Amino acid sequence: MRTRYDNIDLVFSMEGYTFRALNIVFEQFQRAIPKHSHSDGSYEIHYIPYGHGEVVLNGEKHDLSENALYVTGPHVEHEQFSDPHNPMAEYCIYLRAVREHGDRAEHAAAAAGQDRLVRLFLDKPLWIGTDTQNLRPVMQQLFAELESRKTGYLSEVESLLRQCIIRMVRNYERPEDAGPQTASAIDLFNSKSIILEECFLYEYNTLTLEILSSRLGLSRRQTERLLKDQYGKTFQQKRTEARMSAATVLLRSSARSISDISDQLGYSSVEHFSSAFRKYWDMGPRDFRTKYSRT
Repeated sequence: MRTRYDNIDLVFSMEGYTFRALNIVFEQFQRAIPKHSHSDGSYEIHYIPYGHGEVVLNGEKHDLSENALYVTGPHVEHEQFSDPHNPMAEYCIYLRAVREHGDRAEHAAAAAGQDRLVRLFLDKPLWIGTDTQNLRPVMQQLFAELESRKTGYLSEVESLLRQCIIRMVRNYERPEDAGPQTASAIDLFNSKSIILEECFLYEYNTLTLEILSSRLGLSRRQTERLLKDQYGKTFQQKRTEARMSAATVLLRSSARSISDISDQLGYSSVEHFSSAFRKYWDMGPRDFRTKYSRT
């Protein structure tokens, strides 16, 4: 079961920052999410209303159960696994943020006074814990508004997204967070960033530089430059990274043969896949499965 809203292009402002809601998703997981990360200015709020699973954040494992809550900000690597016997559900809100400029922005920041909600939110690129601020009804109402699209629903959605940010800050705010801080500008890459991330996360097996360039509306050279700017990697390096991350998930959490996994990942032969896997992970896929199998 999956409900996804990624075409609303909803933009709202808070304390001199502009937020863009790129993806708002509810899903009950029957699949694993391979390791990935997001670029500058990107934040995902993950809330687990029920079920059980596991998330790996920058290499550290954490159990997920009912009422778990975590945030993944810029460049935080994360992968996620669901318990097949008690599949977890997740509300996920993907936001992009950029500092506004000009008199209006300065006035908004000054009017925020001592609250500094946005800075407290943006300064936490990684946080995990248990929700203490009753986020569930906010999430439920958010999806109800997006589904019904009644008169004024966009204004309601903006208000609910602001509540999500406020409640996140209240969840992890500590006394030392209240001290003076110097706000730094956060660069917002354009909407092409979401295309990059979605393609490498879900289309790693068939993606080519030509296909990606066409999706982005850029030349091959411009696409390579964009990848270098955002990730410091070439197209081939990013695709290999995505395929290898997906390979580890499949090897650990499925009973498929290595030959089937090779086909799913888009390799021309199992020998080619095994060679690429060994080069990337310094061990063969069979050895990896023996060492890390989740079955």
